[in-house]
Amino acid sequence: MTKLDALIAELCPDGVPFVPLNEVVHILNGFAFKSERYADSGIRVIRISDVQKGRMSDKDLIFYPNDSINEIKNYLLEENDLVMSLTGNVGRVAMISKNNLPAGLNQRVACIRPKNNERLIIRYAFHYFDQNSFEQNAMKNAAGGGQKNMSTVWLANQRIPLPPLEIQREIVRILDNFTELTAELTAELTARRKQNNYYRDKLLTFGNDMPLVALGDIAEIVRGNGLTKNDLQDSGVGCIHYGQIHTRYGAYTSKTISYVRNDLARSLKKVHHGNLIVAVTSENYDDVCKAVAWLGKDDIVTGGHTAIIRHNQNPKYLAYYFQTSNFTRQKKKIAHGTKVIEVTPSKLCNILIPLPTLAEQDRIVSILDRFDVLTTNISNGLPAEIAVRRKQYEHYRGKLLTFQSIES
Repeated sequence: MTKLDALIAELCPDGVPFVPLNEVVHILNGFAFKSERYADSGIRVIRISDVQKGRMSDKDLIFYPNDSINEIKNYLLEENDLVMSLTGNVGRVAMISKNNLPAGLNQRVACIRPKNNERLIIRYAFHYFDQNSFEQNAMKNAAGGGQKNMSTVWLANQRIPLPPLEIQREIVRILDNFTELTAELTAELTARRKQNNYYRDKLLTFGNDMPLVALGDIAEIVRGNGLTKNDLQDSGVGCIHYGQIHTRYGAYTSKTISYVRNDLARSLKKVHHGNLIVAVTSENYDDVCKAVAWLGKDDIVTGGHTAIIRHNQNPKYLAYYFQTSNFTRQKKKIAHGTKVIEVTPSKLCNILIPLPTLAEQDRIVSILDRFDVLTTNISNGLPAEIAVRRKQYEHYRGKLLTFQSIES
């Protein structure tokens, strides 16, 4: 920061010019790739779903045949290209690395490429557009209702601060230190989760002498009802919304993050101590049927798109089993849907569960709990450390990319 302050004092003491984006970059629109020609390997298709906040996603990759390279040559991406989503979560950015290539730009994704590297360092532009304030502004100015669409004309006219290259380089150096540390912690977390998944599957896979019982034979499965996000508040009766199961809870909890009015709670299904709440709706097969065990003393409530499993087993044992490969194979057979994946609560009755004694369930849970604290607990372990580093990055990014404007 001291070095950066000195550079600013020397090179731009009166401020920096803010210039329209299209003055310093080319903005490329994507190609309408045909889904019927998708292949298992070849040229990677960079879609909206691949553009995550600050990084490329390597989940559910889609490819185009290598022999189509002449057809899409004007849409081929290069190393260090900046890509941005134009639909949905508009304004989200990621950078293309060598590992992503060869790759083609799909429609509704924009590529931002400098016209002159002597004026703009693309990594500086990445950090600038990675700010929440830019994404919020993009969403505000995007057209459409539920599905937002950002115009490349609007994007091209956005003015960005353009300090001298020495200052851009120093800002990139500082911010990259934060992102590299976060990446290292994230890689460590990924490795720990793989280790956790391995031992969970190993501990919850039994020989032929272990009885398999249908979930419906050991549990009562109740369908949830009602409850929207607008019903959630900061006090009242504890509740868990199905969307929160995907994003805010691990395998178990004894506290809720949301509440509902007493009169509304009376019309909703009750969740008792030890019950499992299962999200039976999701955007993908991996996340559908994620379960959270309720370990609080008081009853809470839940709403639609959930199933409540009432039983007399170790609740954590069942919640952990819902995360295993064996369970995943079974749930995919009963899941249905395309854009929205669902599992009918009544069909959960047919899921087969290995059922050791309660004492053995307790032993298995005690081992898996130690892994769970490290990898998924929201207040301890690696996720909390990553959250701290991201906050530090966001704090310094905001400070470093705030400039006094002068006429360009």
